[in-house]
Amino acid sequence: MSAHPGVRLSAMLLALAAAVAVLATVASRPAHAAGSAATTVNLGKSSLGRLLVTSRGRTLYLFEKDRNGRSSCTGTCAAYWPPLLTTAKPHAGSGVRAGLLGTTRRPDGKLQVTYRRHPLYTFALDARAGQTKGEALDDFGAEWYAVSAAGAKLEDD
Repeated sequence: MSAHPGVRLSAMLLALAAAVAVLATVASRPAHAAGSAATTVNLGKSSLGRLLVTSRGRTLYLFEKDRNGRSSCTGTCAAYWPPLLTTAKPHAGSGVRAGLLGTTRRPDGKLQVTYRRHPLYTFALDARAGQTKGEALDDFGAEWYAVSAAGAKLEDD
C-alpha cells in the first residue's frame, strides 16, 4: 500500500528543510576557520588508522584534483572543505615529519598548509575529533582522502 500523496509531500518538504539547514550551517562557517597563526599538524587515530589531524583533532584530507602543490578547491568547495590556513610556518606535532610540511598560496592570497605537497583540508560535516565522514567522497570533481603520516591517502579497506 503506498503512502498518501500529502504524506509523501510532507516528508519531501521535511527532507528539503533539513538539507537547507545543513547547507546554511556549512555556508556560515568562514573558510579560514580551520587555521591560525601557529597552525600545528598532529597525528591522530580514527577507524582508518593513524592520520593527520588539526590541533583540535579534526581529520585532515587531501583532494585528488589538486596538482603541483596547488589547491583546486575554492568558493563553494572551500565552504564544504575548509582549507587548513596559516599565517606562519606550520608546526609538526608528535609523529608528523616537519620536512613534509609546507605552504602554498591560495588564489585569495592566503597561505594553506601542505603535507608532502598536498594542500590540506578539513571537512565541514566532521563535527568532532576522530570523525572521517569525508573519506573517499567524490565531490567537486575528484575524491577526498584522509592523509597518513607518510603523506599518502588512506583508503578504507
